[in-house]
Amino acid sequence: MNFNLTEERQMLQDTLRRYLRDKYDTKTRNAIIDSDTGMSAEIWAELAELGVIGALFTEEQGGFGGAGFDIAVVFEELGRAGVVEPFLDTAVLGGGLLAEAGDAAQRALVDDVIAGGLHLALAHGEPSSRYDLTRVATTAVESGGEVVLNGRKAVVVNAENADHVIVTARESGALDEAAGISAFLVPAGTRGMTLRGYANLAGGRAAEVALDNVALPVSARIGAAGAAFGVLSDRIAAANVALSAEALGAMETATRLTRDYLGTRKQFGRPIGTFQALQHRMADLLIELEQARSAVINAAGHLHADAPLRDRHIAGTRNLIGRVGRLVAEESIQLHGGIAMTQEYELAHIAKRIVMTDHRFGDTDWHLERFIDLSAA
Repeated sequence: MNFNLTEERQMLQDTLRRYLRDKYDTKTRNAIIDSDTGMSAEIWAELAELGVIGALFTEEQGGFGGAGFDIAVVFEELGRAGVVEPFLDTAVLGGGLLAEAGDAAQRALVDDVIAGGLHLALAHGEPSSRYDLTRVATTAVESGGEVVLNGRKAVVVNAENADHVIVTARESGALDEAAGISAFLVPAGTRGMTLRGYANLAGGRAAEVALDNVALPVSARIGAAGAAFGVLSDRIAAANVALSAEALGAMETATRLTRDYLGTRKQFGRPIGTFQALQHRMADLLIELEQARSAVINAAGHLHADAPLRDRHIAGTRNLIGRVGRLVAEESIQLHGGIAMTQEYELAHIAKRIVMTDHRFGDTDWHLERFIDLSAA
């Protein structure tokens, strides 16, 4: 099997890597992280103009990619540069959900997403749900031509910048049932929806979202009533591929920085990279990195497979990425010493991004349990 990138994907990778190398250095990123919005509108617009967002959608949806390998190429480069802009939340999650399940008016918003003019956020996780996608306590009650939402959503990334928040709520069924979950498009500033924002540890911003008698027209529902779980699962699967590729790119940067440091830092009159013990540790990192790359390729290749097979491969990939990512982050910091912990040094942010990736849509242990359950089914 040929795992080389197609000509179009190679061009996309080269263009994105070159842009981020020139425009997204450590000083720029730290300024973005410290800003009120946690993102750069200028960089967002320029990357949209380069076609980065369009690469995350199929031609039928208005883009020119949308496959697992398109997502992996984009997010590996974003991870390599430590980009904090919310491509995952606006494009892969929010935009992808509208493109797959929305009506004509909702799908029309995807064009604005691809052009970089519209931000979205997905409010699905709840304070008591942990990583269980079916555990939705937020309620949606239809009455008199309206739907009223009540509940709480936790760690909604990009909520403060979003023009619309996509909120999942239960219209029927028990607390942990997949059936009965609906999704609604809630415009920013809608009465009854309040946000409590905060900065994320690894960059960007999120918010706790409270929904108190939020009244929406029935047309705000995305897809059929109670039938959102299928498309939500598809989007979370795509997000897991994106996160795995992002972590891989970040690990590549961490190992590069470590290799360069070992070649320049001197002790006893020679570079510390010449010491055999450190060479062995560095070799272990490079071996693990190649294993992680193979896992990302496997997950990207199975993104559009049947759900049980897809989810099993993705769970295995996320488990491996979590284990390797923690190893790379810890070893890189230890091989650097104290300088690795300073905010002005590139590795400080990269290491945090690697570790925090393991806390979205399931951590290492959770994905291991899921892989075992899916393998036994």
